Amino acid sequence: MATTAHSAAASRGAFDPTRKTALVAGILYLLTFASSIPAALLLGSALSDPNYILGAGADGGVRAAALFDIVNGLTAIGTAVALYSVVRRQHEGFAIGFVSARVFEAAILFIGIVSVLSIAIMRETAAADPASMVAVGTSLSTVYETAFVLGTGIPALNAVLLGWLMFRSGLVPRAIPVIGLIGAPLFTSWIIGWIFGVTEGGTPWHAIGVAPIFIWELSLGLWMTFKGFNRSAPIVVAAVAEAAGPGGSATSTPAPAGAA
Repeated sequence: MATTAHSAAASRGAFDPTRKTALVAGILYLLTFASSIPAALLLGSALSDPNYILGAGADGGVRAAALFDIVNGLTAIGTAVALYSVVRRQHEGFAIGFVSARVFEAAILFIGIVSVLSIAIMRETAAADPASMVAVGTSLSTVYETAFVLGTGIPALNAVLLGWLMFRSGLVPRAIPVIGLIGAPLFTSWIIGWIFGVTEGGTPWHAIGVAPIFIWELSLGLWMTFKGFNRSAPIVVAAVAEAAGPGGSATSTPAPAGAA
């Protein structure tokens, strides 16, 4: 009876202390898209041209791409930190795993960022041996590509951890995490194939693996930003009851529990 009453209170528009968490996490998810896509566009052919490092003068585009990638890495960590206070109520081990995976993802991406900035700095430095510069630039480009593939491959693990948490908790429509759970093994298979040199980026295999992960993360970000968590989810019902307090009203002043 108590659970039914709490559920009814949640559905009547009572204050939802998890709404702020959903909003912050959703915006951060959308910022990962808003930063990663411009970074890829700004880099353009810079990393594919072996002689790029021999160019004269500064290149603001490459530096801006590095800055966007920094934002991407930090917002990726932010999504996990924001969601932790809520999803740990479903399974603390998976929640900690998701935070750890996000930090690991950002760390790998930052290796690529260092490589890109190194190329930009060396491009502005006069060199007596162009052949050596080209060799170094090619090596740094390879490091960036490797870090990018491995770093963007971690979302497959994220899809398993957070996808399971979202599916079991019912915080969002279950169709959303299902897309991520389907995409996780597909993308993982491509990553393994890339490591063994049997495939590369831009292939149909790559597209099939990336598409579900892309759709899952974008859908999750949009839903949390504009809809929030499902009010009927047990985690939200419990949070509303806690905010109301014993014998109190759930429409009272917001409590900090569950906030990002």
